[in-house]
Amino acid sequence: MAPPLVFNVHRCEPELIIPAKPTPHDLKPLSDIDDQDGLRVQLPLIYFYPYHPSMQILDPLQVLKQALAEALVFYYPFAGRIRELPDRKLVVECTGEGILFIEAYADVSLDQFGDMLRPPFPCFEELLFDVPGTTGIVNCPLLLIQVTRLKCGGIIIAIRFNHTMSDATGFLQFLSAVAEMAQGARAPSISPIWERHLLTARKPPRVTCIHHEYDDSVNTEDKISLAEVKDHRSFFFLRNQISVLRRRYAPPHLGHCSSFEILAACLWRCRTIALQPNPDEEMRIICIVNARNSFNPPMPKGYYGNCIAYSVAKARAGDLSRNPIGYAVELVRKAKENVTEEYMRSVADLMVLKGRPRYTMVNSFLVSGVARVRFDEVDFGWGRAVYGGPAKGYVASFHIASRNEKGEDGIVVTLCLPNLAMERFVKELDHLLRDHPLLCAL
Repeated sequence: MAPPLVFNVHRCEPELIIPAKPTPHDLKPLSDIDDQDGLRVQLPLIYFYPYHPSMQILDPLQVLKQALAEALVFYYPFAGRIRELPDRKLVVECTGEGILFIEAYADVSLDQFGDMLRPPFPCFEELLFDVPGTTGIVNCPLLLIQVTRLKCGGIIIAIRFNHTMSDATGFLQFLSAVAEMAQGARAPSISPIWERHLLTARKPPRVTCIHHEYDDSVNTEDKISLAEVKDHRSFFFLRNQISVLRRRYAPPHLGHCSSFEILAACLWRCRTIALQPNPDEEMRIICIVNARNSFNPPMPKGYYGNCIAYSVAKARAGDLSRNPIGYAVELVRKAKENVTEEYMRSVADLMVLKGRPRYTMVNSFLVSGVARVRFDEVDFGWGRAVYGGPAKGYVASFHIASRNEKGEDGIVVTLCLPNLAMERFVKELDHLLRDHPLLCAL
């Protein structure tokens, strides 16, 4: 195993980037999907860009700062601050105070990070400095960005954003607007749409669907203690490896099985076996589902709020372990299909009636399929990122579109387990692939 990468970072003082033009000062309520407890978190993303000749002509940090200022004219709520009203209702006060930006320099080259860039990243805390007083959900900047110059001329962009403002699809829309401004556009190609009332609870609210994700309690003990030492890894699946899994294990009667479905099912089963629960224990998978196209008509193009559901599939540990993987695939498919327009309306209503609860994580495997959200394709004028996407996978298991060192496309999956369970998990997964060995980042 290679020695851990160590490097020094010099950071300038954080500065506020404000919109390039005056913007309205108003109050914008978040939707009743946005302000649920499970979304009151800060999410970290990271981008690695190798040196590009254009970086010699135009300073990339100045390009980014100007592009952010211009994009904030259109996405001006990001320059405001979240406030909390009675009944835990969140609103954005559009103050125009701006987002936090840190310029930094590191005595390391991009190639020192190795061929396979994926979570967990060494020294991530150096690449995204946790500015004191900025980690809260209310009364704090909604975006923190650190851009680190490398000695090879490349740059690393690390971002932390307030999840109540956007889901992955919505935030990528914002980043794409910044990229367009960086390349000279005067306005985003997709106009941002706030319209959070589209996902506001009905009057009177009424819960019409079953929402196991918000169960008050689960009569079992979680097999993963927060006090345990965790092994955090990423696994890279080539497209042909995913095809192998699909051919071997997807039930023919389901028709085409998506990459998310087959990977989520395989990993849920392997993870369950690795944790060695009692066979009668209930195991859950929580699928984070993009519901934009579940509406009739679909949510408007340009909507950048949260439009996701946490849909649950449940099974006894023994059934998951003994049955063919197709059993788990069917459960994952059904969880996804549960997410309809009525389901989303029912979630919004439940939030109001039950005080905006958090989804339960007891014996749950939380999976976020962001592979179709091509974070790595964001081009600020320097081409595609060598890696772009979530920076950590401690709570959720992310499916991230990426490339290996040969430039081959695939999907990176993050996973966090206790050390011994991780060893068992890797053996189970390698057994599934057999003659198609897996690439794993330790």
